Amino acid sequence: MDIGVRNIRKEFDRYPALHDVSLDIRSGELIALLGPSGSGKTTLLRLIAGLEFPTSGTIHFGADDASTKSVQERHVGFVFQHYALFKHMTVAENIGFGLSVRPRRERPSKAVIRAKAEELLDLVQLSGLGGRYPAQLSGGQRQRVALARALAIEPRVLLLDEPFGALDAKVRKELRRWLRELHDRTGHTTVFVTHDQEEALELADRVVVMSQGRIEQVGGADDIYDRPASSFVFSFIGASNALPVTVADGEALYRGRPLGSGLGRGTGDGPAKLYVRPHDLELVEPGAGALTGAVSLSRRAGGARILELALEETGERIEVDLPAETGFDPARGTTVSVRPIRGRLFREERAGA
Repeated sequence: MDIGVRNIRKEFDRYPALHDVSLDIRSGELIALLGPSGSGKTTLLRLIAGLEFPTSGTIHFGADDASTKSVQERHVGFVFQHYALFKHMTVAENIGFGLSVRPRRERPSKAVIRAKAEELLDLVQLSGLGGRYPAQLSGGQRQRVALARALAIEPRVLLLDEPFGALDAKVRKELRRWLRELHDRTGHTTVFVTHDQEEALELADRVVVMSQGRIEQVGGADDIYDRPASSFVFSFIGASNALPVTVADGEALYRGRPLGSGLGRGTGDGPAKLYVRPHDLELVEPGAGALTGAVSLSRRAGGARILELALEETGERIEVDLPAETGFDPARGTTVSVRPIRGRLFREERAGA
């Protein structure tokens, strides 16, 4: 089922939560809506679901305008962060609930509902647990039951709102892998909201990065990380450093000193900000093109040694990631020089981005 979001604006008490948002979601695609709190990602999901209605603009399911249709009319499955399972019902009864409350003429028989619940328990790898109650399951198992319940009604679209937000890191990672495999097997058009960058980049076919009610960029993991469309995307996705520079004759100058590596090539002259990933800074000898500062922090993180430097003259803090196997672990206060290997310049920013 294709979904088309067209020029959507949503206001709450005259406060705009979404500004003229447009998005095309392809049938069978797994899409992540990613952004900080207040970016509008959950509002957009609720508009697609029919839990909210747009102030202006339209939402299409295939060729049909679904903008004013209810959740039931849109035939969507919805999974919330906190499971929302009925405590007094067994797992099988929870899964079959959506079918059991259909109008009498559309309601399957009890035998068909039981068979459907068993089929979905197999699908979500919980075979044999249909007779248990939610309190007897782990958090990860309860979320699988919530997903099975959403699938039971055979939705045209599956929507998930921070589906793993209440789980610990290890279980989250396991369920991410499982959800991707499940999606590939079922082929549902799926949209999920998350604030977890790793989750979005690992799980989704495409990521929609949102900020202050607008879409900043839509793309695959490589596009979002390696080719960010704005300084917001660069700074929000992964770790980054931002340095005020001046571009002159194709050179990026920090406090009048060229940083080299052709960082200003193809950019007009004038003030700008240079964004650099911590792993794109290399150790060098002190010199004209180096950024020199005192080590304020040195810590090990997996296969990397992470340094924080307070730059000379300005005191600006930058983060540097070095391979741990180098064995370089300078003491606090040690003077270290680094140079950017690559980076991105951004000149004009929208207010508040």
